Amino acid sequence: MAVTIYEALTLIQNTISKPKTEIIPIENATSRISSKSLKATIALPTFNNSAMDGYGLKGKADTYTIIGKILAGDAHTYKLKDTECIKILTGANVPDDVDTIIPQENTHENSTYITIKKSVNFGANIRYLGEDIDEGESILETGDSIASAHIALLASQGISHVEVYKKVSVGVFASGSELKLHFEPLGDSQVYNSNTPYLLSRCQELGCNTRFVGKSEDDIESLKKLIDSSLECDIIITSGGVSVGEADFTKEAFSSFDIKTFFDKVQIKPGKPTTFGKIGDTLVLNLPGNPLASSLNFEIFGKFMISKLSGKKESYHGYIQTTTSQNISSNRPISNIIPGFFNGSFFTPCKKFAPGMVNVLNHCNGLIIIDAKTDKLKIGECVKFLPMRWDFMRENFVEFTS
Repeated sequence: MAVTIYEALTLIQNTISKPKTEIIPIENATSRISSKSLKATIALPTFNNSAMDGYGLKGKADTYTIIGKILAGDAHTYKLKDTECIKILTGANVPDDVDTIIPQENTHENSTYITIKKSVNFGANIRYLGEDIDEGESILETGDSIASAHIALLASQGISHVEVYKKVSVGVFASGSELKLHFEPLGDSQVYNSNTPYLLSRCQELGCNTRFVGKSEDDIESLKKLIDSSLECDIIITSGGVSVGEADFTKEAFSSFDIKTFFDKVQIKPGKPTTFGKIGDTLVLNLPGNPLASSLNFEIFGKFMISKLSGKKESYHGYIQTTTSQNISSNRPISNIIPGFFNGSFFTPCKKFAPGMVNVLNHCNGLIIIDAKTDKLKIGECVKFLPMRWDFMRENFVEFTS
């Protein structure tokens, strides 16, 4: 019996164990997943310092006597009295007696005193101890994807190495005598294999170490050799050979390795024969052979597998709530995947798409899934858009300030 999308994702979640870890330099940690939570051991700023070049003032007056000068990095023991000031440069340590820093352009300067041209508020232009980061404040959580902003925080704490989860290793192969690799000559009644290059590159985009295992012919022994050489990977992903055709040997070949199958059908169109199982510690995702069906189901199930196995805190599919720009029909009793394009205002489904097409993802940046109980979406009706390509830039400028 076919499982629902939710049931399939739950089975995947319950099967995945905690990934292994390694320690790496922070310079190599971008896009890696933190396996530990870290707290600040150093408050920032580490001392009260000046936000600009100017004068540190004590008390409120029109004229102040200059008692010295402090540069950034200077150690000092200055103590000020009322109506005294000290020349101070950006980043310099502010004496405890200073209650305000005035920019030098707001003063008339003399060799021994200043007069105020334009006053500032009490406490202005002082960066206070701990106002950026307090000691003990969280700077990295377990499961965070480490970005350049985290690298800056780690460096500010004098942290040179960080513990992360190991990258997920993925082995990909395809089956089918009708398939040729893109660098091979094409014979009669043959097609180029686009699924494997797509899956390898998409897994790389998701931060995986990938391995092209090869292509098998339509026979069990050929498939068994590829499976055996893939078992050192965290995940094996195949495309094709999972339906009920006479020459679909993938399931039979995997069965010879005592695979534990958690589901072999999903209530989804396209991609119903998608299969998930496990051999030892290696997860197995068998996707349909049709290119669009394979790629769309990878986005729903494969991406989730990789996110969970990577140790990501945010591993579930997020969506943007928007509206559809046109009527969409869905006359199927199961969930229906609709690829399309979200332009920042509304979602438009692809003009034409079918499970066997290749030139669809090139024209869309995500998808919606219509549930089995919905047979039609009307123009302007609310939909949940799941992004696939995501930095969300545009070809042409639009005003983006609010």
